[in-house]
Amino acid sequence: MIRNVLSIAGSDPSGGAGIQADLKAFSARGTYGMAVLTALTAQNTQGVTAIHALPPEFVRAQIEAIFADITVDAVKIGMIANAQIARTVAELLETHAMGIPIVLDPVMVAKGGAPLLASDAGQAVIDRLLPLASVITPNLPEAAVLLGENEAKTRAEMANQAMGLLQQGPGAVLIKGGHLASDDSPDVLADSGGVTWFEGPRTTTRNTHGTGCTLSSAVAAELAKGRSMVEAVKWAKAYLAKAINAADTLSVGSGHGPVNHFVELWENEVTRR
Repeated sequence: MIRNVLSIAGSDPSGGAGIQADLKAFSARGTYGMAVLTALTAQNTQGVTAIHALPPEFVRAQIEAIFADITVDAVKIGMIANAQIARTVAELLETHAMGIPIVLDPVMVAKGGAPLLASDAGQAVIDRLLPLASVITPNLPEAAVLLGENEAKTRAEMANQAMGLLQQGPGAVLIKGGHLASDDSPDVLADSGGVTWFEGPRTTTRNTHGTGCTLSSAVAAELAKGRSMVEAVKWAKAYLAKAINAADTLSVGSGHGPVNHFVELWENEVTRR
């Protein structure tokens, strides 16, 4: 049975991040993707130029429509935009999604530096959404903001911050080490069993737009298929590494281009030709 995964996030018209990246990652990982929009953005590979948050009532209507008709096997939460939307999403997931894996990617700032979360929304995300999450997937700057601390510079600091975030209520915390000043790109998972490291090489490319969205969506897809948290992260990280490694085979824009979500499918297509 193909599992159904729902993304609750913002739109990226250039296709590299947000809902568009989520749907690509769901499909690439063998699941059926669905999308509830929280915000529209005007952006391309060079940055975000405008954001339009949708009315919370319309976000509510979208979520209710999905759960009224479709079995949801996992939920990924991305761009929330503001506190009202955060509270609306939390209320509905408390009603409809208890027992379903929930992956929260606390999107705060776009690759080019544009804020994607209103200043009043951070505490609502912490208070309402973190306790609902099976796992949260912040990068180093996001983890620092959530904790009110300086950004981690070492593996030890990453592990300590992951354990600190775990105390705020999520089932697990995956801190991504892409911003770490090192030759590799380690991620650390903290859960009730302790700390697990996931190693990975650092690929030299500027085409990393949407990496956070893609990883969190791949984790959600693997959880939907019944994998354990550690196995879900392992498979998702391996998939993302391959997508980043093939990013330069795409030619999308003149800034930070997207990763190659369908590298495995397109490799097969090339082979068949």
